[in-house]
Amino acid sequence: MALLIGDDCTACDACVPVCPNQAIAKGDPVYVIDPARCTECVGAEDEPQCQLVCPSDCIVPHPDFRETPDELAAKYERLHA
Repeated sequence: MALLIGDDCTACDACVPVCPNQAIAKGDPVYVIDPARCTECVGAEDEPQCQLVCPSDCIVPHPDFRETPDELAAKYERLHA
């Protein structure tokens, strides 16, 4: 499933450079994650890098985008083909 940045985001920019899929962008007022590009780092890392670096712990699973690890891996392959 894709991840979602909550309202507790401080717009610190820590998550943007660690995303292997360039799925995170500056929103108004908080950053946003494009669910079409988010693979929760499957295919690149063992765990979501944005969650690891987020100082406010505001990045959570997106309730509307549920995907299996295999689906996330296939999405990663399509993005990086």
